[in-house]
Parts: sequence; C-alpha cells; structure tokens
Amino acid sequence: MYSKEEKLSLLSEMIEFAKVDKKIKDEEYNFILAVASQLEITEEEIGHLVRNSAEKKNLQPESQRILQFHRLVLLMNVDQETTQSELHKIKELGLHMGLRPEAIDTVLKEMNKYPNKVIPPKELIAIFARFYN
Repeated sequence: MYSKEEKLSLLSEMIEFAKVDKKIKDEEYNFILAVASQLEITEEEIGHLVRNSAEKKNLQPESQRILQFHRLVLLMNVDQETTQSELHKIKELGLHMGLRPEAIDTVLKEMNKYPNKVIPPKELIAIFARFYN
C-alpha cells in the first residue's frame, strides 16, 4: 500500500507533530511505535527518525491523506491533553495535505463528543465526504 519512503515520511510527520510541545511523551512514542509496527518499520528506524526527519512525501490518493490526518488526531489525543499549539499545528498539517479547512475544523470540533476524543473512522470519513460532495 505504501512505499518504504512514504511510510518513513508519514512516521516522521507524526514524530514532528509529537514534538510540537517540545517533548515526545511516552504515550505519544508508544502510539508512534504501534503505527510503525503496523507499517513494518522497526523501533531502530523510529529512533533514527526522531533524530533525523525523513524526506516529505505527499500521499496519494486522498483517502491515504485522510487516514494520516486521523492518525495525527489520535496521536494528539493519546495523552488526554490538547494544547493550542497542537491544534494550530494539526490544522497546518491538514491544510498542507490538501484537506478542506471546513472538514479539518469539523473533525477537531466533533472529536470532543467521543470518549477520549477518539473519533470513529466512519464518522471521520462521513465528515470528509460531506465537504467533498
């Protein structure tokens, strides 16, 4: 599904996002490791990405960008603390992915309605579908 370069790029993006509040928290690092494991990327490779970011690859198709945005939302909420700097950064990342600002804002508002702010994938997809039709 993803090339090795795309996998490293999206994990690097997650690491950079986790660093937005200056330190990667244990919960964030463990979440990144779980995603890395699903993508068949080793903890050693993650350690390298923490020190040196990977080259940015733009994900195609759009469904992959929405999935990556969902990962970032989950990462932001894994520690149960959402800072203004995280909200600003996630909006910026979503816009750079080419996602609609209205959809991004709706996801960030709707996530508060769910336990631990974990917005279900079906709801996330419905939000994006609403703004792309």
